[in-house]
Amino acid sequence: MNLAQNLFGTVFQNPVLLASGTCGFGEELSDLVDLDALGGFVTKAVTVEPRQGNPAPRVCEFAAGMLNSVGLANPGVDVVRTEKLPWIRSHVRAARVFVNVAGHDVEHYQRVIKTLNEEAGYLGFELNVSCPNDRNLRGIPFALDPVALEEVVSAARGATRRPLLVKLAPNVPDIGEMAHIAEEAGADGVTLINTFPGLILDPSSRSPALGAGSGGVSGPAIRPVGVHAVWAARRRVSIPIVGVGGITNAADAVQYLLAGASLVQVGTASFADPRAALRVIRGLVRYGRAHGVRHVAELVGAAALESREVPGNEILELARRAEG
Repeated sequence: MNLAQNLFGTVFQNPVLLASGTCGFGEELSDLVDLDALGGFVTKAVTVEPRQGNPAPRVCEFAAGMLNSVGLANPGVDVVRTEKLPWIRSHVRAARVFVNVAGHDVEHYQRVIKTLNEEAGYLGFELNVSCPNDRNLRGIPFALDPVALEEVVSAARGATRRPLLVKLAPNVPDIGEMAHIAEEAGADGVTLINTFPGLILDPSSRSPALGAGSGGVSGPAIRPVGVHAVWAARRRVSIPIVGVGGITNAADAVQYLLAGASLVQVGTASFADPRAALRVIRGLVRYGRAHGVRHVAELVGAAALESREVPGNEILELARRAEG
C-alpha cells in the first residue's frame, strides 16, 4: 500500500506522526528511532517564557492509559529558535515537523509564531489551545470557549502563512462546531483530540497521584472518544484532520483513517515503546496488502457512517442479538 499523503503543500511519506510531548524536539528519540522513517513529528509545546513544569510526580499510569501533568515544560521560544530548530534542520530530512505553540493569551501565541516564522527546518505550527494543564486568562482553555477559539486562531493566522493546525479538546458539547470555528478562523487543519481532565487518587495517602493534582487523560481509554470526534468533525469541515488518542497499533490508526483523518499521531504508546510509531507504519503496509488497499487515501473517510441509517426495529433486533 502506498502510504504517501499530499497535504499542506507537501508530501508526507506516510500518515504516522509522533504527537507533541512524546519526542521533545527530536533529539530525545534520535538514538532510538529513525525520525526520517516517520511521516513527521510535532515538537513539545513552545511558550514565550521558559517553563520548569509542574511538580513531580508528573505521570501516573492506570489500567487503560496514563494521566500526566507535565505543565508544558520547555526552554522558551528564544532557545528553541537558537538551539532546537538548528538541530532539526541538520538532522531531519524526510519527516515533516510541526512546532506546537502554547500560551496564556493571544499575544503569547503571536509572539512565539512571529519569533520562529522566518526560521527554516519545519513545516508549520500546531496550536495547543486545549491542554487541561494550561489555562488562558479567562480561566479555561481556548478550545472550550468558541469566542476565544476564534480569536486565537485568527491572530495566529495573521502571524504566519505556514500551515496551521489547531489541536482541539474533546470535552465540548459539539466538537464538529469547534472544528468549524477553527476552519472559519483560518486553520489549515485540526488535530483531534487532546487529552481531557482526569484525577487519580491514592487510596493509601488519600491524595492525588500527581504532584499537580489533576492532569490529562491519554492512552487507549480515549481512543473511542478520538475516533468519534474525527467522525463528527469530518461532517463539518473540509480541511484535513489529524487523528490522535490511544493509537497503539495499525488497527487503531485505521479506525481514525476510516472516520476521516488524513494523518494520525502516536502519543502515549511511545512512552512504553519508543518505536511504536514505526510498528504502526509497518502494520499499515500489512493491512493494505491483506485488504487489497492500494493507497492510504482510499481509507480516509471510508466508513461513511452517515449513510448507514438503521431503522428503529432493526436497532432492537441488533440489541437482542448482542444480548443473546
